[in-house]
Amino acid sequence: MTVIAFIIGVVLLVVGLAVSIALHEIGHLFPAKKFGVRVGQYMIGFGPTLWSRRIGETEYGFKAIPLGGYISMAGMYPPSPAEAAAGDRDGKAGGGFFATMVQDARTANDETLAGDDGKRVFYELPVYQRVIIMLGGPVMNLLLAIVLFTIVFSGIGVQTATTTIASVSECVLPAGSTQTACAADDPASPAAAAGLQPGDVIVSVDGTPVSTFAEASAIIQDSPNQALSIVVDRDGTQETLQVTPMLAERQIPGEDGAPTTAEVGFVGMTATVEYVRQPLADGPREAFERTGQVAGVMWQLPVRVYETAVDMVTGQSRDPNSPLSVVGAGRLAGEVAATDAPILNRVSFLLGLLGALNIALFVFNLIPLLPLDGGHVVVALWDGLKRAWATLFRRPPPRPVDATKLVPVTFVVVIALVVMGGVLILADLFNPVQLLGG
Repeated sequence: MTVIAFIIGVVLLVVGLAVSIALHEIGHLFPAKKFGVRVGQYMIGFGPTLWSRRIGETEYGFKAIPLGGYISMAGMYPPSPAEAAAGDRDGKAGGGFFATMVQDARTANDETLAGDDGKRVFYELPVYQRVIIMLGGPVMNLLLAIVLFTIVFSGIGVQTATTTIASVSECVLPAGSTQTACAADDPASPAAAAGLQPGDVIVSVDGTPVSTFAEASAIIQDSPNQALSIVVDRDGTQETLQVTPMLAERQIPGEDGAPTTAEVGFVGMTATVEYVRQPLADGPREAFERTGQVAGVMWQLPVRVYETAVDMVTGQSRDPNSPLSVVGAGRLAGEVAATDAPILNRVSFLLGLLGALNIALFVFNLIPLLPLDGGHVVVALWDGLKRAWATLFRRPPPRPVDATKLVPVTFVVVIALVVMGGVLILADLFNPVQLLGG
């Protein structure tokens, strides 16, 4: 059953990523068609076509390698210069190899212009329309992340320690003790001595109304050896009990969130943990906070990948915050699905993981390098700046920016992405992130 659950988790993540990619491409497709650009293909995946169907002028389909997608728009770049179209490969693009790549890119682009009236091409659109088309994909990922985090926070809820008491310790055991049962000489816990019972709902502590267990705990921890009155609701009737927290060493969260040992007031009770639905604003807030965190890490990506490779080669434990490949994300999804946790916990984690992956797709695609969407946005803005400059100084309109000249740069970027992706896949296979122990 565990193996089946693991496979189900991986499949669910793959399906979720496929939906994310499909929506990303729809984010490009819809405004492109809205602005009149002829779209020849809408494809999910790369490689050989598994299935396709033509609807109108656009072919929709799936390809064999589900690691991305694309739409094919007419005239992503201006037509080839006359000398290039005639076969001039004099190496101006940076040598024979790169010059050939530039010409091949121009030839492929020219094929999308064949038979067109010249008015339904991407490069002739106003700058703002080109920017909207290219930002449409990443924005769809951001919107999907917001929806997923909203489902997690406001639909399912966040696990929260409530004011309902789950259990009361009969005695006080030393911090860090492996002892599980009370001995005859162990002192009774202050909670048991005060008469607190499982199921009691804490209403107030020392005259202060509390709405969460954390609020009650804060008052108790700050009041060692001080008598406190605790009002509880027991079966619909409020009762006032007297409890004196004892001074004990306990693990509490430090300023950086890591647990630390401190001497605090202790009574010996635990809270019932329930899913508490959060305000609708919490989902979008989480998405934007994650966006800022990912953006702060993204510019360090080459260094983080290098550190991950070093950890893998040297056998060091991998940083839990290191970047993941699709393989690593699938592995985590499978491990969570195979755990013995309640189904709602597993669903919440998987939805949150998909939300985080969509945030990563959003930020990654905004990197201002071709072939990423951010690179196309920069090209469009540069074209608009050249036109504005010419208009300002009453010069003839410049030729459209020919981004095929950047094919050598694009080639280097693609190779770098392939290398980093390969390193992360190897690390996820041989030195995976351990979030669940192991």
